[in-house]
Amino acid sequence: MACGATERGPEPPAFQRHPEASAPRLAHGYGLRSMSELRDQEFGRLAGTVYLDHAGATLFPQSQLTNFTKDLMENVYGNPHSQNITSKLTHDTVEQVRYRVLTHFHTTPEDYSVIFTAGSTAALRLVAETFPWVSRSPENSGSHFCYLTDNHTSVVGMRTVAATMNVTSTPVKPEDMWSAEGKGAGACDPDCQLPHLFCYPAQSNFSGTRYPLSWIDEVKSGQRSPVRAPGKWFVLLDAASYVSTSPLDLSAHQADFIPISFYKIFGLPTGLGALLVNKRVAPLLRKGYFGGGTAAVYLAGEDFYIPRSSVAERFEDGTISFLDVIALKHGFDVLERLTGGMVNIQQHTFALLHFTHSALSSLRYPNGAPVVRIYGDSGFSSPDVQGPIINFNVLDDAGKIIGYSQVDKMASLYNIHLRTGCFCNLGACQRHLGLSEEMVKKHFQAGHVCGDDVDIIDGRPTGSVRISFGYMSTLEDAQAFLRFISTIYLRSPGGQPVPQASTSDTGVLSSKSDCQSPQEGPCADPAVSSGSYPDINTVDLDLSQSKASSIQPIPQEKVAGILNGDLGSHIVTNIYLYPIKSCAAFEVTKWPVGSQGLLYDRSWMVVNHNGVCLSQKQEPRLCLIQPCIDLQQKVMVIKAEGMEPIQVPLEEDGERTQICQSRVCADRVNTYDCGENVSRWLSKFCGRPCHLIKQSPHFQRNAKKTPKQGHPPGTAVALSLVNEAQYLLVNTSSVLELQQQLNASDERGKEESFSVKDLISRFRANIITKGARAFEEEQWDEISIGSLHFQVLGPCHRCQMICIDQKTGQRNQDVFQKLSESRGRKVNFGVYLMHSSLDLSSPCFLSVGSEVLPVLKDCGVS
Repeated sequence: MACGATERGPEPPAFQRHPEASAPRLAHGYGLRSMSELRDQEFGRLAGTVYLDHAGATLFPQSQLTNFTKDLMENVYGNPHSQNITSKLTHDTVEQVRYRVLTHFHTTPEDYSVIFTAGSTAALRLVAETFPWVSRSPENSGSHFCYLTDNHTSVVGMRTVAATMNVTSTPVKPEDMWSAEGKGAGACDPDCQLPHLFCYPAQSNFSGTRYPLSWIDEVKSGQRSPVRAPGKWFVLLDAASYVSTSPLDLSAHQADFIPISFYKIFGLPTGLGALLVNKRVAPLLRKGYFGGGTAAVYLAGEDFYIPRSSVAERFEDGTISFLDVIALKHGFDVLERLTGGMVNIQQHTFALLHFTHSALSSLRYPNGAPVVRIYGDSGFSSPDVQGPIINFNVLDDAGKIIGYSQVDKMASLYNIHLRTGCFCNLGACQRHLGLSEEMVKKHFQAGHVCGDDVDIIDGRPTGSVRISFGYMSTLEDAQAFLRFISTIYLRSPGGQPVPQASTSDTGVLSSKSDCQSPQEGPCADPAVSSGSYPDINTVDLDLSQSKASSIQPIPQEKVAGILNGDLGSHIVTNIYLYPIKSCAAFEVTKWPVGSQGLLYDRSWMVVNHNGVCLSQKQEPRLCLIQPCIDLQQKVMVIKAEGMEPIQVPLEEDGERTQICQSRVCADRVNTYDCGENVSRWLSKFCGRPCHLIKQSPHFQRNAKKTPKQGHPPGTAVALSLVNEAQYLLVNTSSVLELQQQLNASDERGKEESFSVKDLISRFRANIITKGARAFEEEQWDEISIGSLHFQVLGPCHRCQMICIDQKTGQRNQDVFQKLSESRGRKVNFGVYLMHSSLDLSSPCFLSVGSEVLPVLKDCGVS
């Protein structure tokens, strides 16, 4: 449910100050330790970063990692199932951690058992598979599995296990549960022992709403019933989100099952959770599969198996992740030392929440319209009813929702990390956003799936934005977020620039390209072969000097006319390829075309020490690396300021190269490493270990989108290491319109304005055209350039890379922000192209000066 005042509120707050009532708690941190000291000593890696996704995963402090590493270096921990000295040490340490877990939740081994799992999801699955369900039959109605609709996906997924047992599953709306008090008494039958299970979250991971822990006893006693059914109710309390910032007292609220994930509390280790099981319930659980370590005795030759007596040993199949369990000890130690305990964390995070919610909900446009719509049920009045989560959507001044994907992209420009979507809680998402089951199905049919960036369909949001605080969050984090919202959507009062949250780009070198221009040398007028080009990977690189000398640059007077916006004839004005993904452009006047696009376009990419592709989003300095291809010498020359040029052969000896795997836009690609020399060169320039890899000549990556015509059915369209399509086209008139908007809206007196050439370089297109009206390209269905024919696949959804000046590596968010405003919050610019037909039996070239013939959608030639 959305909450927020309808009348005009106060002007945006001065975020440099905060309410006096909140100042002591927010400013002084935990005890004598200031928050700035805590951040400097334990979370130095957060410098310049505003991390607001603690509900997704909180962060571990430096001393936790240091102490854990020291422990591992000084001790030998063996498999706890063995009997040697090292194994005994492991076993005893693990048992000590079990006690520590129970103590943390104010209970004892006499009341609860700790079963270590792979996470809270694994704990939930364990309950679903071992609960003593009674199937429906002619004699009885069987067990009931009831769950609050405001539950994580992993809870809702338990119903599939219940269904296999022929058990009725019932979703319960929060409002129905609130009104269920006293409705269960009539269904009580003391003689009926049918087991039923009710699951609800202590804290909604969607909105932060905290549901009453008193429901545990009320449901178990029959005072509050999810459904009217005779039998005995058991309660599963999903505490994974709640316990990350609040104390849970199991001596007062004795749920039967409590799943938790430890990384939500400590940040480290991930992939480790636990199921806390009430000792009174444990004997009822029915186990099917048994793994190593769970058997007291069994026979391989017949069906004979006796489980171990300990609850933990009976349900922990195989060897537990014992080193991760040992890491928990250091998590508890450090958390207590830094904060003084969960009560202090709860007070600190709620104070930040209350301040941020008050300021955010007060923001109004000049016409009085609210800037955000906040989703919640609690009123944000106390930590008893609200966790440190704010879920919202940003509105425009007409009250229309701005898609969460656009908000996320804008936040990234300020190095603000938040989360968007439905947060694996579709029930809450439907309820707060007003999405019916039919709408959700329709959204799926329209191509939307959980976790993508399809944020608006038919004018309705598919998700929202969530920020959440952790114990190391600061007032400055909250202020930076509020400045971001105020600056982007209101413009800061007085028109003063608002400092970016990120300082990560300081020190980025400014560099002018020292690669030869298209009018100079072998990197400019590419010599092309008179032979055939059957495939990008099997191109004949023999040169024809007569063909090479015939390629002429565009006359400068013609270029001037193009940049001045003179439409004239519809032609190609510039051609760019980007041999190394995310590195500088290589401009040509005529270039061969292969089956994957322009020859050698995005054939290489830079990866980190783990083989993960680097882009300018992580490493803006990549734009300062200038690759130039010399077809004559069959090499790529790589240059950068302050570095000696280095050469890489265009084709490697296939017998000497080692194939490795990487990923591009979730696609697996086979590549090979280009060697230690270029790796050292890149590592020195980037200041981190890097490798240059090239797509394997024997691997074909197929496009997900295919042209509607020109290809036989089932024919795959080949891609290089591009993101989505073979080509990207940008229309100069569209660039000119954006340039005028940027320079006309220069309210802050910037010394420099944006040039057309600068803007074109930011959009990193292959083909630049002139002669069409602004954004006319988005209406094209097909296009012909000379003898080449292309299908237009649709607009390119831009990311934060357009904010990076391709000559300096510096970020400026104005381009993305203005494009978002002018294009209805959808940051689209340029269109994707793919070959609709391509005959490679003879040489194919794309040339500057070629005529462009587009076909409009559902129309004839324009």
